[in-house]
Amino acid sequence: MRTGESRWDEGRSRWDEPLAPAMYAASKVPLITVYFWIIKLLTTAMGEATSDYMVRTINPVIAVLFGFTAFVIAMVLQFRAKRYVAWTYWLAVAMVAVFGTQAADVLHIKFHVPYAASTAFYAVVLTVIFIVWYRVEGTLSIHSIRTPRRELFYWATVLATFALGTATGDLTARTLGLGYLASGIWFSIAFAVVAVAHWRFGLNPILAFWICYVLTRPVGASFADYVAFPHSVGGLGVGHGPVALFLTFLIVIFVGYLTVTRKDVEELAGAPTPSARSKHRRGVPSAAERRPAPPRPSYHSGPADEPPYRPRPGQSPYERGPFDQEPYRPQPGRPPSRRGPFDEEPYRPQPGRPPSRRGPFDEEPYRPQPGRPPSRRGPFDEEPYRPQPGRSPYEREPFEESPDQAPPRDEEPRRPPEGFFVWDDR
Repeated sequence: MRTGESRWDEGRSRWDEPLAPAMYAASKVPLITVYFWIIKLLTTAMGEATSDYMVRTINPVIAVLFGFTAFVIAMVLQFRAKRYVAWTYWLAVAMVAVFGTQAADVLHIKFHVPYAASTAFYAVVLTVIFIVWYRVEGTLSIHSIRTPRRELFYWATVLATFALGTATGDLTARTLGLGYLASGIWFSIAFAVVAVAHWRFGLNPILAFWICYVLTRPVGASFADYVAFPHSVGGLGVGHGPVALFLTFLIVIFVGYLTVTRKDVEELAGAPTPSARSKHRRGVPSAAERRPAPPRPSYHSGPADEPPYRPRPGQSPYERGPFDQEPYRPQPGRPPSRRGPFDEEPYRPQPGRPPSRRGPFDEEPYRPQPGRPPSRRGPFDEEPYRPQPGRSPYEREPFEESPDQAPPRDEEPRRPPEGFFVWDDR
């Protein structure tokens, strides 16, 4: 038996081979567990008691309209869901139970159709649905409910099984005269026989499931009628209203339990279960979901298996290289920052010259001239310019002309050449 499946999934025949592509990520129906059958029996009994209470308390036509409205609302909620949701699914089943009971009772009460005829009619309807479903989809398994069309076939089958089960229970209890308690016991025995035939003798799981699904309706309805009807008709006389409320309370408890535990939810392959997810923060993966990080490559590793670089003796680690060259050694009398690849003689400062002015040759430094600031010294011993008397030092010039002497001027003004301004002479 595979993980996430029940015993009803074992031994699948070709009936259960899905042919149509799936549109939903997960199945729209629950897994078949013991909780499924318990809630199914409770909903059938609740539907019988609720339908009888509404028909006997208010106008039967209004009661059927109420039941149909609730059935439509529940179906809309179920078809809008993209996956199985416990409370939505079982609300739809409960409303089908109520409306299916009313549909079976209308044929007998309003149209006076005998229970034998209504039982045969609903059996034919159920058979037609099964044939069409199988010819269109190629499977009758409820675990293949992953497309809207298959879901439509499924709920049509469920509605027909509720109507058939109601008519069959009333046939054995009233027409055959077995009573509600005896009918419930006989249908319970038939249910157990089918379950054992599947469990021990390999009865086809699809056939076994749908037979048991039909039998749960007369089982639940017979025991609900036995408790609710008065003593005059062979019941305990508790009343349909109290029975319906008590059964609804039990259904809410079981559905709430399945909603919290998710024991009937079909988990997708490879998807993490809710218990494995982080419980303190949404969206944060747990320790089990985290994948180990791949080992990081070393920064000094290469494609070959060469040994890492090792620092040389007397050498800084930042100056190591791939070859065993001899590091540069500082020269005597020379700072380490000036060392080079060759053993050349460092520059020595000249006498009477600052170290910043030293050069590659031993030339004589420039000496300042007498009476001249050091900033004005030059490469030649020229005489500096002396300021003239009565003249600012900033106006001195390289020639010794008098600053007050005007430049010589011609005695006669210059005239333009002859014929240049002819009109001025006339």
